[in-house]
Amino acid sequence: MSDCIFCKIATHELNAQIVYEDDEFLAFRDIKPVAPVHVLLIPKTHLDSLLDAGAQQAGLVARLLLTATKVARQLGVAEEGFRTVINTRDNGGQTVHHLHLHLMGGRFMTWPPG
Repeated sequence: MSDCIFCKIATHELNAQIVYEDDEFLAFRDIKPVAPVHVLLIPKTHLDSLLDAGAQQAGLVARLLLTATKVARQLGVAEEGFRTVINTRDNGGQTVHHLHLHLMGGRFMTWPPG
């Protein structure tokens, strides 16, 4: 989508503090972090939300989660623990309509998150 900010980050049209990139995914620092480590992991392929991931995207969703663990290890939060969150649509807190996973760590996380 040409007006999607995350698509523009994925194609390097917009700058971001990228911490990980491969052929399929990109991870970059959140501009409003809520933890010492807070990155967004996005597929380079546009999907509006998790609801748009059907059976054909099951592998992509699985690889998204596996990539999150790789990024957590790279950023040094895997051993102590980290949180992953996928917000879906407005009531779920999704503000950018491009599937993305929040990876947060570096502090103790409380529950419920809010």
